[in-house]
Amino acid sequence: MDRVQSATPQHSAAPRGADRSAGPGPSDGGPGSRRAAAQRQQMRQDLATAAMELFASQGYEETTVDQIAAAAGVARRTFFRYFRSKEEAIFPDHDDTLVRVADLLASAEPEEHPLDVVCRGIKEVLRMYASTPAVSVARYQLIRQVPALREREIAVVARYERLFTRYLLGRFDTAEAIPPGWQRGGEDDSMLAEVSAAAVVAAHNHVLRRWLRAGGRGDVEAQLDHSFEVIRRTFWASAEPGARRRGSLVAPGASVAEWEEGATSALSASPGGEVLITVARTDAPLDVVVDSIRAALSGAKQA
Repeated sequence: MDRVQSATPQHSAAPRGADRSAGPGPSDGGPGSRRAAAQRQQMRQDLATAAMELFASQGYEETTVDQIAAAAGVARRTFFRYFRSKEEAIFPDHDDTLVRVADLLASAEPEEHPLDVVCRGIKEVLRMYASTPAVSVARYQLIRQVPALREREIAVVARYERLFTRYLLGRFDTAEAIPPGWQRGGEDDSMLAEVSAAAVVAAHNHVLRRWLRAGGRGDVEAQLDHSFEVIRRTFWASAEPGARRRGSLVAPGASVAEWEEGATSALSASPGGEVLITVARTDAPLDVVVDSIRAALSGAKQA
């Protein structure tokens, strides 16, 4: 759901049926390769622009691939080099965005909270829509009217959700330290990964639709950031975005020196605060211990 750049197609005139496609270019990564990639991207945008304008003027069902190709100044066979169907032409940027998001996940620092990484990834998708508000609004209105396009959109969204789920599961599987607020859940790992990925995608979709219904006006990134905060509080109440623990986590069975180091760090975390001491059984579940500490802290603040 992205890009139509103006009310009129932005391409040079060409005889109807003439093939303007540059075709596959060099793949050596040099200037020729970059130029070919830019030409390919421009052709995808031209075809998407032509498709959107025809859909809007004469209806989705009434528009044929031949008409879209002719309006873009290319041959029918060129259309099928870029899109497998006319409904796919409505979503010209998602393939590139999916690659960009996958690269972002792969290059994330291990110290960054996994949920923050996923939130950064979905924000790339939002920026894709926000870069051309008028186009995104027009596309949204069209998709609401055409069931086939709604189904296509659902399939596109599912690809991001699967990508995020795989990333979160991968973080569970690694041997590296898990950031504060993120606990390995044992048998619940797959459930937690899927629910978390679905929550982030659903929040994005909710914010995006609200922004589109408002005509593409407003600070949509700020709205999405707010939704991320809600998700963080819901799934990881102890993890704040970009935050690092000032105290130390001390494992059971740690030496006296390690306990003292952890205690010193905790006591110095807030110089003006009071000292809180809690007692828990060694066989108590971690979530019960954390809840008792949280309740004690809440009571101390209210006192």
